[in-house]
Amino acid sequence: MQVSTIPPESAALEDAVGVVHRPAEGPVRIVSLVPSLTELVCGLGLADQLVGRTGFCIHPRDIVRRVAKIGGTKDVRMEAVRALEPTHLIVNIDENRRETVDRLAAFIPNVIVTHPCAPEDNFGLYRLFGRIFERDAEAGRLAADLAAALDAARAAAVSLPPERVLYLIWREPWMSVSRDTYISATLRAVGWETVPGDASSRYPEIDWQAPALAQAQRVLLSSEPYRFRASHLDEVARLSGRPTVLIDGEMTSWYGSRAAAGLRYLVRLRERLAAA
Repeated sequence: MQVSTIPPESAALEDAVGVVHRPAEGPVRIVSLVPSLTELVCGLGLADQLVGRTGFCIHPRDIVRRVAKIGGTKDVRMEAVRALEPTHLIVNIDENRRETVDRLAAFIPNVIVTHPCAPEDNFGLYRLFGRIFERDAEAGRLAADLAAALDAARAAAVSLPPERVLYLIWREPWMSVSRDTYISATLRAVGWETVPGDASSRYPEIDWQAPALAQAQRVLLSSEPYRFRASHLDEVARLSGRPTVLIDGEMTSWYGSRAAAGLRYLVRLRERLAAA
């Protein structure tokens, strides 16, 4: 098993846009605009330092319900954030608007920008957060767990027949994911290759008559951002002419501390479908 280790103290703490951070000094007050990373902050034992979060930051429920909401991932209430006097802001390139982050950076001294594109990128997240917030031991445990989950995912990908899948995230217009997304990379880890393979956008609209969709052997209906339900299974099966199943979108798209659990969930789902 290949376990990622936390690097030495001298390692640069560089975020997704190349900003090098220093370990936090003095009282820490964190505002997170990323649901996955709000969960990671809590998983690292930093719940007491989390002072603000979006309405979409719903995990862990028993903790975040006590944390102030400051709007959504894209429509942030600036004055609400300012009143919290945060020392650190956590954002993501895909989930937050650049102009919003720039406005917040005017009064928040430390802005940590993230952009994980594959499950393996979580090792860097653990390392970065662990170093900045002095949670190396907790970050190391998450890294070891993820390494084990990746080993299990790779084993499943080898032992089960490869499949091409259409992963739907929206209905009317029907939308999927391209292969350069975190979702697609996570599915690929367990032997599911997403179609279409040549999408011009990261979240392409789907034409049910497109030749590329003929390659799909199965359709996966995600629970987010559109909440597909059992009532949609027959509709999509008719449109696609393929076996169609529901899938937990949090387990495919939430990085951070949920990454290992997500991979294990996908392994179990693949094994169950293969057995059926």
